[in-house]
Amino acid sequence: MNNYSIADNFSLLAKLMDIHRENSFKAKTYSIAAYTVEKLTIELSTIEQNKIFSLKGIGESVGHKIIEQLQTGSLKILEDYIAKTPQGVLEMLHIKGVGPKKIATIWHDMEIENLGELLYACNENRLTLFKGFGEKTQQGVKEAIDFYMGTLGSYLYQQIEIYANAIDEKLNVIFPDSIHTITGAFRRQLEIIEKLEWVTTVDISQLKTFFITNDFKIVAEENGYISFAGKQNITLGFYSIDDAFFYNQLFVTSCSDIFLQSWIDHTGWDITQAYQTEEEIFEEADCSFIPAYLREDETIISAALKQKLPIIIQQQDIKGIIHSHSRWSDGMNTIEEMAVACIEKGFEYLVMSDHSKTASYAQGLPIEKVLAQHELIDELNKKIAPFRVFKSIESDILGDGSLDYEADILRKFDLVIASIHSNLKMTEDKAMLRLMKAIENPFTSILGHLTGRLLLSRNGYPIDHKKIIEACAANDVVIELNAHPRRLDIDWRWINYALEKNVLISINPDAHSIDGFNDCKYGILVAQKAVLTKDQNLSSFSLTQFENFLVRQHQKRA
Repeated sequence: MNNYSIADNFSLLAKLMDIHRENSFKAKTYSIAAYTVEKLTIELSTIEQNKIFSLKGIGESVGHKIIEQLQTGSLKILEDYIAKTPQGVLEMLHIKGVGPKKIATIWHDMEIENLGELLYACNENRLTLFKGFGEKTQQGVKEAIDFYMGTLGSYLYQQIEIYANAIDEKLNVIFPDSIHTITGAFRRQLEIIEKLEWVTTVDISQLKTFFITNDFKIVAEENGYISFAGKQNITLGFYSIDDAFFYNQLFVTSCSDIFLQSWIDHTGWDITQAYQTEEEIFEEADCSFIPAYLREDETIISAALKQKLPIIIQQQDIKGIIHSHSRWSDGMNTIEEMAVACIEKGFEYLVMSDHSKTASYAQGLPIEKVLAQHELIDELNKKIAPFRVFKSIESDILGDGSLDYEADILRKFDLVIASIHSNLKMTEDKAMLRLMKAIENPFTSILGHLTGRLLLSRNGYPIDHKKIIEACAANDVVIELNAHPRRLDIDWRWINYALEKNVLISINPDAHSIDGFNDCKYGILVAQKAVLTKDQNLSSFSLTQFENFLVRQHQKRA
């Protein structure tokens, strides 16, 4: 243990004591000790230990803790604080602009325990509701978290999309006479991307020259493949291939291993034959073209060989914005601003679903505000017809599975989105009890973000997906595909089972601002992987179809 290590331990101890809201005088003592030790001109390890107490600024308590570190290489009180601090809270100390006092507010008052939750709270404009967090601070925290997460090596599709497109454009500029197509996980529209990959006809030596000149380092090189990483810490991989076999390589690298093996088993495909396009590979097998985003497992192959692939949902198929928040709770825009933006974007309706009264952290609406908001919406609808704003609420599912308004209030909403936001650390039995009771509530129209997960940040609570889906089928409840790129919940891998049970999916942006409408795109991308059609998606219903859906929902309440 050198002086710097000892000082670092005292500094961290002081910060953790502040985070735990311990005695501020004690925390300051260790902060001063850290400063004192770091400025010493002599190494503590070279001093007789009984003389440490005579050093200026070193009291008895601090002196004993210095000796403990010199003798054991650790500091027990610090280890105890680390043990009782969630890992995600510790990680917040890496975020520029977020000191111990702010972390204490984030953890104890906002009940946020990791960076993903904190970033999501920033996106929902939630930090500004707490003392010491203005809009500028919130934006700074968001940018700092984005930067930090970008150093960890895994990315959301949405996080890496701009960078991927920029590299793609750069390749076309630098190597205009060659062919390059992005492949791998990004082309398959997976929600989490570990690396970006291209199939290219550019020679590896040319790639080396370009990337090394631009301060990239070689990560790996073997058998016609090379990868690089730059200051962004994103791995860029390239399959260098002759023109004649470009599309063979593109096809192979755009398939999961399971799909590729199944394709070979079904068709006897000969990888050594040259093709001019990817489509030729499917034409040769007398098979409908299977887009890269569907090349995950073997089930799609049989349907494609029978020419029975459905017309899959596209971005233009979204007709209305369902699940949005305004300034009435934790949104950034007024209801009218959001409605006007919807009209400008060509949508037919907006479902305004601010947070319910239990969500105090998000300025959830007490009953008097619900009634006032409904009056405002009635007046607004007269003004902007034929566009229509629907009265909704994102009602918290409480610990016992009930919704947080009485029936006479729930009846006033056009529809209710039921979601879990609190007490997320549950056993499967507890989670299932809450969800099943909410699904069986006749006022529940849509089950919001099914597992509560935040990708790359927080695992969802454990549930039995099949039982939940079957309960939604039995109770005519729609399952939300929350399109926020950090949620994408329900997981697309379970959508197929929902469709088998005739459960409607609803691709919803969970928008907390006008810009949030754009998140529908990311819901579409993963919904396509689940072979969702527009007829199976509630937010693709026209205004008339949506109104008819509501009539059916209201019949449940009778």
